[in-house]
Order: sequence, then structure tokens, then C-alpha cells
Amino acid sequence: MPRVRAGEVYLGWRTWGEGDITVVFIHGNLACKEWIEFAAPLFPRGVRVIGIDWRGCGESDRPPAASGYVNYSMQQHAQDMLAALDELNISFCHLATHSTGGIIAARMLLMQPDRFGKVFALDPVTPLGLSFNEDQIGLFRAMMGSRDVTRAVMATAASSLFVPESLAPNAVPMFRDGLGEIMAFFERLLDKTFGVAEGIWIGTPVNLTRERESGELERRMKEIEHPHLVLWGERDGWIPAADLKRMAAVMPNCRLVTVPGVGHSMNLEQPALYAGYLGAWFGGISGDANHQRYATMSAPTRERG
Repeated sequence: MPRVRAGEVYLGWRTWGEGDITVVFIHGNLACKEWIEFAAPLFPRGVRVIGIDWRGCGESDRPPAASGYVNYSMQQHAQDMLAALDELNISFCHLATHSTGGIIAARMLLMQPDRFGKVFALDPVTPLGLSFNEDQIGLFRAMMGSRDVTRAVMATAASSLFVPESLAPNAVPMFRDGLGEIMAFFERLLDKTFGVAEGIWIGTPVNLTRERESGELERRMKEIEHPHLVLWGERDGWIPAADLKRMAAVMPNCRLVTVPGVGHSMNLEQPALYAGYLGAWFGGISGDANHQRYATMSAPTRERG
């Protein structure tokens, strides 16, 4: 896989498709750019999607964690992504995000607003951040030492792929019938998750808690005017619905859609549906409109949160 220099680190990156419309995918915590691999063949023609691994994830460098995990902050990840876009000569693009990629994107949008157009956010961590207590951070430490614990927790991030009873505490997650190749794909992604840096395992929950406590991005949400389509799976147990509703209410150009029967990761659980939403959101942008910062919003069924 190719890598691109981003300041002090090199980040893994990959491209799907080609065309005049460029969409950069910012993945979630404990994940990597390949989380859209099953959906990518279904993306619309004329759209080029570029996935970039965070520092500490995928094919990217894994620098040792600094004191307080400051070198794995959301601001640092955002700066890394902007530096990577510079090196890749991407002066303007749209964003697709998943989970914690959402708050990283929020910082990118505030730092260089004219560089970005529309945003497609799947179950995003909002600008409010998230709160993790010591017991929850202890679970991340347990995941670092056990692939079985990691698998059990990560299964809850794609809950509709598993038999519901098998996601109970102390149970072994079991795939439901009829999934085909997605089962092996999930296990490959799990291998990548188990190899992330300590700055990801522990630094992400620590830094998301700091974001929540500081309230900085919450106060600045109204400044983010880029058109957002936000999807939330009704079976998502990771992102509070109340946070998404507040985001949709405060941000000037944000629409929230609740999707039934899906958990935290539609890109894995229902890749064709994910590709359909992405295609509807970005596929209608003409080449001439690609550099218009706030393109006209259009999407399938919507609700305002």
C-alpha cells in the first residue's frame, strides 16, 4: 500500500474509483481505510474516494505515545490529514467520515473551511466529543491484551452481522447466517484493529473525553456551515442519539437520518445501502460545481434531528 508524508509521520492511503469529484474517507477509532472496501465497488462513476489511515492505524506510522497522549489528539489527527492532502495535491474535496472520523473532520473543517465541500457522516462522534470513565478505559486496556476481548467489543460496532444473543456479556459473538465473504473480511479487519498503537487504544478515549470536557467544538458547531448528511443506525449503541440531534439542530446545514435495522457500521453491515447513500449525496455534483463550497443538498429520505 502507498504511504504519504504528513509532517513527522507517514500515513497509509488508498484510492477507489476515478473522476472529477474527490471524496476523502476519514475512518473511525480502532479502524482503518479498508472499512469501506466492500462498499467501494458500488460507488458511483465519476467519484474518486481516497481513504487515509490515521497515525497509529492501518499502514501508517505508530509513534510512541507522548505524555497525556497529546500526539494522538483529535487536533493532531486533523493536522495529519491536512498535511497528507497537501502532499497528495488535493486542494479541494468532500469528506466521508465514520464514527470518530466525524470529530476529526470537524476540526479539519474549522481549520481550513474553504478546502471542503459536502460531508457524509456515518454514526459520527459529534463536536461534543464523548466521555469515558476509568472502567471503560480499562476495557480498552483489556482489548490491547486479548484478541478475543477485542473481537467481542468490535462485534458490537457491527451488531447486525451477529446473532443478538451472542453479543451478551461473556458470550462469544456468532455471525448470523447468509453473510458470505463479509465474515472473513470482518476477521481481517479485526487483525488490523489488534495491531493499532497504544496512542489509539488509550489515547483516543482519553482525548475524546477531553473534547467533551472542554466544550470548545460544541461552542463552535454553528460555525460549521458545510452541508452535512448524517446517518445514524437505530441499533448503534456507541453514539448517543441526543448528541446527533443537537448537532443537527445547531449546525446550520445539517440533516440527520435514522436508518432502521443497522448498527454502528453500515459500511460493513449493509455496504450496498451505504454506497447508495454516498452515491446520492455526492453523485449528483457536477464537475463545474466541485469547487463550490456549499453545493445544493440532495439525499434520500431525511429527517431533521
